[in-house]
Amino acid sequence: MAKKLTPLPKLLQKAQAVFNAHIRKRDEKLGCISCGGEVQQAGHYFSQGQHSALRFGLPHTHAYHNTNGQCIRCNMFLHGNLIKYRQGLVNRYGEDYVKELEAEAENNRLKKWSRDELEIIILTYK
Repeated sequence: MAKKLTPLPKLLQKAQAVFNAHIRKRDEKLGCISCGGEVQQAGHYFSQGQHSALRFGLPHTHAYHNTNGQCIRCNMFLHGNLIKYRQGLVNRYGEDYVKELEAEAENNRLKKWSRDELEIIILTYK
């Protein structure tokens, strides 16, 4: 009997949880991208709902730096604190890199993640 496949929405949820945990660990000593406070969450510069292509990323991609550690205040209560988030991105990665990320967001907004891609994300960041 064949092994039952995990439903795609559950796989997406697992990939998001594993990726977010990786980002929090990666950035814990750097502080919140927006205010420098304690990293408690993984916040996206371009939202994962409107920019699903930038939801995850491997380290050599712009999408990887679309997600950064944030404190709860900036991510939740200040809705990303995006003006300060962009300033933090420029400080960490440089103005040119941020402009490339913004161009990527404009040119490559939506993506339907495949089972194989999600499994790679999970294996990469677990």
